[in-house]
Amino acid sequence: MATARFKDKYQKEVIPALKEKFQYKNIMQVPKITKISINKGIGAAVADKKLVDIGVDELTTITGQKAVATIAKKSVSNFKLREGMPIGARVTLRGQKMYEFLDRLLTIALPRVRDFRGVSDKGFDGRGNYTLGVKEQIIFPEITIDKVKAITGMDITIVTTANTDEESYELLKAFGMPFTNNKNQ
Repeated sequence: MATARFKDKYQKEVIPALKEKFQYKNIMQVPKITKISINKGIGAAVADKKLVDIGVDELTTITGQKAVATIAKKSVSNFKLREGMPIGARVTLRGQKMYEFLDRLLTIALPRVRDFRGVSDKGFDGRGNYTLGVKEQIIFPEITIDKVKAITGMDITIVTTANTDEESYELLKAFGMPFTNNKNQ
């Protein structure tokens, strides 16, 4: 099996660039992406249980890895939600599949967003992880628009070993993440 394009890019381009920029003495200090978590909350699933199965199937199709349904931990009477009800879908990617998904996200899916001007640089959590929200699942080429019953979004969290947001920003920028140019540092 061939290695993912982005894994090669990380080893040949990203590591030397970050090592030079942050003056790392050891190659193990260079931050790397450890996993990508994709979460899809399906609020209408309270009324229709089939929506969760559709959401799981869509995430499985997009990522190439089996997604699982998420279960409500608490009962909330205002939302007609009972503990133990399925309310969403999630999947965690690591290794080869993670790099392939990141490649497809940056080169195919994000450019297909209408009026795309880049992703916000405010999605960092202070510990080097980055989260971005996608409003439509149809930006992924694996989804056939004719079969989509409802347009739903998802949260994509990229977990890195970076200690600061600046290191994480430079890591994702080196991979080609199209950040908007309003970085306040």
